[in-house]
Amino acid sequence: MKVVVVGGTGLIGSKVVEKLNAHGHEAVAAAPQTGVNTLTGEGLADALVGADVVVDVSNSPSFADDDVMGFFTISTTNLLEAEKEAGVAHHVALSVVGTGTLPDSGYLRAKAAQEDLIRQSGVPYSIVRATQFFEFTRAIADASTVDGAVHLAPVHYQPMASDDVASAVARAAVATPLHGVKEIGGPERVRMDEFIAAVLSESGDTRDLVVDEHATYFGTELADDSLVPAAGAELGSISYAAWAKESA
Repeated sequence: MKVVVVGGTGLIGSKVVEKLNAHGHEAVAAAPQTGVNTLTGEGLADALVGADVVVDVSNSPSFADDDVMGFFTISTTNLLEAEKEAGVAHHVALSVVGTGTLPDSGYLRAKAAQEDLIRQSGVPYSIVRATQFFEFTRAIADASTVDGAVHLAPVHYQPMASDDVASAVARAAVATPLHGVKEIGGPERVRMDEFIAAVLSESGDTRDLVVDEHATYFGTELADDSLVPAAGAELGSISYAAWAKESA
């Protein structure tokens, strides 16, 4: 099976390519570094020749509201049109748990728009919504820092290892199209404020923590279950402790 992985040189994409190739598939990375640009369409038609499946794990280089909306709508539209021309039989997209329920977040509005384009395209599809990755814990803390203190809401949180994300995406790629959404998450449900504070403390980060139920997460206030997957979600096997030990 030939699988073209858009965003295949990034954190998740490179792992998806590696896992698929290890299982005997022909996985090819498509990214600006390999001459494929989904915003301009450059190299796209050539990249999809003979492709059975396209996996889209690409991400916007800018998280500004207009930029991220433009990225996901333009790149997804170009990609889906190219897939129809090439006769691609399955489109797999990586999305985010909370998409569709947190419209105050510009990023999640853009992901919702991306999901809508996929649903309406007529291309058989699977959408994999993941919780946040362990690798981005510090970035979340940085984005939540106001006047030197980290402001976090006391809500539940279920982060996961990027390796588990990639495994779930790779499995979706070689399975029958869902024509729907699958949610994935980490093996442990924790409190976001407590988890991130502990991670920062372990790394010697001395920023103060402010626990505030109105603290925003990338532009949106959160309900207690906004960032955790729904019942029946597929859970990863790598705990934070195991991930941190391996990363060190």
